[in-house]
Amino acid sequence: MVTNLPYVDIETTQLPRSALDVRVRGKVRDQSALFELDVTCRVENGITILFGASGAGKTTLLDVIAGLRTPQAGQITIGKRVLFDSDKGINLSVQSRRLGYVFQDVALFPHLSVAANVHYGLRGRGVEKQQQHADEIMHALGIVTLRERRPAQLSGGERQRVALARALVTRPAILLLDEPLAALDLPVRMKIAEDLRRTIQAEPLPVIYVTHNRDEVFLLGEKLLVLERGKLIAHGTPHEVMSAPRNETVAQLAGFENIFDARVAEIHADRGTMSCKIGSSGLELETPLVRAPAGSKLRIGISAGDILLGTSLPVGLSARNILPGRLLSLLQKDAAVLARVDCGAEFTVRLTMSACESLELMPGNQVWLILKTHSCHLLECEV
Repeated sequence: MVTNLPYVDIETTQLPRSALDVRVRGKVRDQSALFELDVTCRVENGITILFGASGAGKTTLLDVIAGLRTPQAGQITIGKRVLFDSDKGINLSVQSRRLGYVFQDVALFPHLSVAANVHYGLRGRGVEKQQQHADEIMHALGIVTLRERRPAQLSGGERQRVALARALVTRPAILLLDEPLAALDLPVRMKIAEDLRRTIQAEPLPVIYVTHNRDEVFLLGEKLLVLERGKLIAHGTPHEVMSAPRNETVAQLAGFENIFDARVAEIHADRGTMSCKIGSSGLELETPLVRAPAGSKLRIGISAGDILLGTSLPVGLSARNILPGRLLSLLQKDAAVLARVDCGAEFTVRLTMSACESLELMPGNQVWLILKTHSCHLLECEV
């Protein structure tokens, strides 16, 4: 489904693409329930990823921006243009907001060709220029050769490309994409994502893209917003947010497989580190130093891909954490192997299949884990 202004004369009504500013708070009716939303953010030209677990409020926030739902209070503007202002009583209709909204479930007109679906909504003067712009968008998204086909003759990926083209061709002030590629196979999803990224670079406008896929985050995202229970808990570039998370929810979304309760055991101010005792075990890890006195509780997150595994005691390494353990199990997952290792606390380690074979790993093997200090990410501990 795509929501756009029904008929757009791009010769006379094209608007400048400006940053989107959102400041909303309070309860929002979400189907039969009320959802608490508290978000303040700015979305610049380019693709901003909206990330979060199911129920975090991602679609609710898109609906509020689109005008499909109304928050109790706040303000939404695109440049100097006010879409919503609770204090001034301004709440533009969906049609007047001049946006494109593409959902996961595509709703193309079955009786119209690809070209007619893409052109739907374009009216007024400048027909030749509109046609040229539509052809450019279809070419960029790889559907220009499909222009005479009907939706029933298209694959799922092709239908989604048509929906994206239909949203872009009207030159919206902002584009909202709610998991548009989630139903597609990974290779198809990645190819469309790459074509979409190039198209947005050529058509600079603010885009908010909701996804649960970490590959899409890094492939598409210039900026990243993370929502949890209706609140913005992290923002920055995908690398800043996902590679060094400070929040446990972000760490889980980023795929950090190892998250432990810990307590600060000793401070090593001279080398900028500290020792932390893991859970109730006697295991200690050396971590980066933070402002936390001895005895403080915290959480530690470690990516399974940041842990090295050896079958003999390593020597002459700069890594501060070398942990003896026993291999519990091996599980193949896609092209990788996940190894569970008991070192007093249970760790998950990600290995390549070739590494697993060359090391001749078997459950029960004595192994050693090697962790750099800065692979141990200290997370905010909820009290």
